[in-house]
Amino acid sequence: MGWVQVVFVFLRAAVQSQAELAVENFALRQQLAILQQKSKTPRLRRRDRIFWAILSRIWTGWRSALLIVQRDTVVRWHRQGFRLFWRWKSRTAKVGQPKIKAEIRNLISRMSRENPLWGTPRIQSELALLGHVVAEPTIDEYRVHPHRPP
Repeated sequence: MGWVQVVFVFLRAAVQSQAELAVENFALRQQLAILQQKSKTPRLRRRDRIFWAILSRIWTGWRSALLIVQRDTVVRWHRQGFRLFWRWKSRTAKVGQPKIKAEIRNLISRMSRENPLWGTPRIQSELALLGHVVAEPTIDEYRVHPHRPP
């Protein structure tokens, strides 16, 4: 290293804030840990990719400290994480009606067995009096239908 580079590094360190120096030191140590792996070609793990994607968002000088991969690669990782986040965020909800409790299902079938003249609307109103709000199709599904003679 020439004396001009030493002076430049010293001046840069004097101007930078302590927090920025700490972040740069952390980034360089992370890359050093990757390079010290035993294999010939160091492998970046998911946590390394996440680290650089987050660091690129919070630190403006991340490009100057990046040595092991290209800048476009980090931007691609960030975009990939963004796509995964929005895929998770916009996932579809469960389709269909929510399941009702077994207690209410048993109550519907018991009411329809004990009162064969009651139809679905009557069972629905009786359940509402008990504090259970259930839709007519649900009641019709769990109601015991009396057998009619042919």
